[in-house]
Amino acid sequence: MKSIISLMAAAAFGVASFVMPALAQDKGLVGIAMPTKSSARWIDDGNNIVKQLQAAGYQTDLQYADDDIPNQLSQIENMVTKGAKVLVIASIDGTTLSDVLQKAHDAGIKVIAYDRLIRDSANVDYYATFDNFQVGVLQAGTIVDKLGLKDGKGPFNIELFGGSPDDNNAFFFYDGAMSVLQPYIDSGKLVVKSGQTGMDKVGTLRWDPATAQARMDNLLSANYTDAKVDAVLSPYDGLSIGIISSLKGVGYGSADQPLPVVSGQDSEIPSIKSIIAGEQYSSIFKDTRDLAKVTVQMVDAVMSGKEPEVNDTKTYDNGVKVVPSYLLKPVTVTKENYKTVLVDSGYYKEDQLK
Repeated sequence: MKSIISLMAAAAFGVASFVMPALAQDKGLVGIAMPTKSSARWIDDGNNIVKQLQAAGYQTDLQYADDDIPNQLSQIENMVTKGAKVLVIASIDGTTLSDVLQKAHDAGIKVIAYDRLIRDSANVDYYATFDNFQVGVLQAGTIVDKLGLKDGKGPFNIELFGGSPDDNNAFFFYDGAMSVLQPYIDSGKLVVKSGQTGMDKVGTLRWDPATAQARMDNLLSANYTDAKVDAVLSPYDGLSIGIISSLKGVGYGSADQPLPVVSGQDSEIPSIKSIIAGEQYSSIFKDTRDLAKVTVQMVDAVMSGKEPEVNDTKTYDNGVKVVPSYLLKPVTVTKENYKTVLVDSGYYKEDQLK
């Protein structure tokens, strides 16, 4: 019996000696609110943040809201109740979080807006994102280069698509693109036959591919029965796939009627396959591993009582304050460089793109 008791005591001591260091490394809970799983990039974002935070010794609570605003509000409220020390939020609608962020602030919780700026709240401490204006510049640049506009070619017909009007980034993407395209529209080298310009007309709620496809159907039937569309500004790969489906439905994609130049963003696998196949022309790559790294560094600094590193303190005014931000550089992807950018970097395996 003494031997058994001794063994049990030793076992208990062994368990205790194992658990205690693990508890000592626990730096607290970080809540991570993501908008949806309908886009592969958000799944990658969530996984990358969790992996890096847990490696740094934090507990994580990762939630996806299925593009449902009340659902995201409830999830964030639960994170506050659970005692999260920091909230990392990629908002669905960045104007709807003011009340819950006030609760977070009152509880001493720091808030990092992730990739999408949270608007109309003083309780957003930092913002980690890519240079979203530059994303639009790069998207438009691929259209300009492919059409040869700098060489004086044209006129060409173009149609414009914007992102979701409740996502602050959508306006940066559109404004960045139009800073490049507008001079060619003004000179007549680019013609928007539908006349639809401005985010109030070209925005695509919730970044929905089916909505983009339906709008492209309408644009084609109303404006292109006797003309061809040469380019489509698309701000996101999911929309690009819907747009291309619409174009194929009326005969584009053949030798007699090639597909227009279609841009994109996020370098999602279906679109990279489309680029390889010669359909979608380009995408913009935003390495979520790097964005997760910057975000984790922000969390670590905040939890250590330090000021996180930022590189922009002027651009992102959320309507109440200018939010200190860290901007990462986006990269253009085409058929010519996808292997170098996406495969050689380890972001995708080549087999995933076959």
